[in-house]
Amino acid sequence: MKVVVLVGGVGGAKLADGLAQILPPEQLTIIVNTGDDFWLYGLRICPDLDTILYTLAGLVDPVNGWGIASDTTSLLQALERLGEDTWFRLGDQDIATHLLRTQWWREGVRLTEIEKRLATRLGVQQAILPMTDAPVATIVDTVEHGELDFQTYFVRYRWQPTVKALRLAGIEAAAMTAEVEQAMASADAVIIGPSNPWLSIAPILAVPRLREALTARDVPRVAVSPIVGGTAIKGPAAKLMAELGYEVSARAVAEYYERIINGFVFDERDAGLEIPVSHTRTLNTIMTTNADRIFLAKSVMEWISGWW
Repeated sequence: MKVVVLVGGVGGAKLADGLAQILPPEQLTIIVNTGDDFWLYGLRICPDLDTILYTLAGLVDPVNGWGIASDTTSLLQALERLGEDTWFRLGDQDIATHLLRTQWWREGVRLTEIEKRLATRLGVQQAILPMTDAPVATIVDTVEHGELDFQTYFVRYRWQPTVKALRLAGIEAAAMTAEVEQAMASADAVIIGPSNPWLSIAPILAVPRLREALTARDVPRVAVSPIVGGTAIKGPAAKLMAELGYEVSARAVAEYYERIINGFVFDERDAGLEIPVSHTRTLNTIMTTNADRIFLAKSVMEWISGWW
């Protein structure tokens, strides 16, 4: 079974890793949010792509869930001596990834090809595809500061400003790549990871024609909830939902995806919720250990096979 998973952030990376451990590499394609991408010190930084890459390569920092394990920050310390406000953490080993990506970017290499080169060099066999090759930027409109680029909101301000609205700069000029189009056309199942629906998945779905490609074929389309017991496991999903006027629950996540999914997985702690989706399954969705990742991935795949 060929599986496409849409992800962004740490939760999505964990499920993608679980799937990577139970499926042959050629049967898994990971489509990744790039709305978080930005420029810093002349380098093209792609946080979600790097989190997926480092996770599947076995390099990721197990405490943070992002960055490289045991990485040092000598370069940041040198920048601080020169008076820089180093609000965005760049590890020394991590910078090597950004240097190569930026060099290839300036040479005119597509982002899709750049990520393929990086994955190959780190021994990752699964296809990791950016949602588009075009630069797209998530812009967060806040009560306190007006519009902020995503990393300023998320990292510099630690996602504490109150969100009024979100928009995607550059999305009109974006296009679905041939690789993403082929993956969607050949998928036997599509899984939306337990990523932030508004910050990580919405940018993917906003790429022109991608939503239509997702729903064009009669295959399982399953979302996994990032909300457990009325809160987010990690990050600003719950806070953002409340600020945008949504009920903070797995049910609200299902309702948000309702028109594009036919299956929904949510945590067993929320088993009493009524979910407006044809097929539902409650599982332990909290992935603390590697065994948890494998368990969730296997359980989702077995459940899909059972009802499809």
